[in-house]
Amino acid sequence: MNDWWTRIENLDWARWSAPTLAGARIVLIIVAAWVLIALLQRLVRAARVRIAARLPGPDVARRAETLGRVIRYLVALVVSALATMMVLAEVGISLAPILGAAGVVGLAIGFGAQSLVKDYFTGFFLLFEDQLRTGDVVNVAGIGGLVEDITLRHVRLRDYDGNVHFVPNGLITTVTNMSRQFAQSVIDIGVAYREDLDEVFAVMRQVATGLRGDASFAARILGDLDIAGVERWDDSAIALRCRFKVAPLAQWDVRREYLRRLKKAFDERGIEIPYPHLTIYAGADKQGRAAALPVQVGRAKAVGPGGASASS
Repeated sequence: MNDWWTRIENLDWARWSAPTLAGARIVLIIVAAWVLIALLQRLVRAARVRIAARLPGPDVARRAETLGRVIRYLVALVVSALATMMVLAEVGISLAPILGAAGVVGLAIGFGAQSLVKDYFTGFFLLFEDQLRTGDVVNVAGIGGLVEDITLRHVRLRDYDGNVHFVPNGLITTVTNMSRQFAQSVIDIGVAYREDLDEVFAVMRQVATGLRGDASFAARILGDLDIAGVERWDDSAIALRCRFKVAPLAQWDVRREYLRRLKKAFDERGIEIPYPHLTIYAGADKQGRAAALPVQVGRAKAVGPGGASASS
């Protein structure tokens, strides 16, 4: 016991004090960085909730949520970088050569990773210009779906089939957003050539009035039915076009319900919804006389026992 105590007394405390203090400072830096990140992220989250509560509308809330997520990510990145540099300084590694080398390496990486840099710049402007938000339905880079997450690097979409798509921001040149302010539910309807179009238009308006009167659709439909008229002449039908002005993301539900009710109304009034058919033309001679079209009608042969066929 006395031997151990003698060894402790003979230790060179001046030799071990500097590493001990450096280690304590490193631990303190790491703990302080962790606390600072948690505190700043909580402040960003509280500011986002307060802004969303004061400003009306779900669009503002979605934008605040998207920007808040990106700001929290940047806060963690910046504080972690500063803490790393402070730890390296405590270890005794000079930052000047590292920063100088980082400039050269960064230049080389900039040439080799231009697409990555483009992703971050495009992502910044997507968020700054408020082109899309979490919860929007968009079409970007030829892919459509619900925006689940936006970062400076990519946009995460989920399509109708449930597939998740990660689209790098650098590939986004055009954003088609179907979730802003209002939408138009465009509907094409085909009727037979023999139908009275005025009667068809009257039935379409009547069905639209009933749909707007439904409590489950009244809040989603923002205006009366707008009938554009005859859109085109198809092979077996006259195509009519109309549209509803609806709330964002309600265009598909309104279209499906309107077509369901219109089918029922057409059936009740005997308005034909045509199907493709073919008219056979036998041709004509130089005098304009049509030749007789030979048609032969026969009965199918019944197969008897043993595989023998007999005409019925």
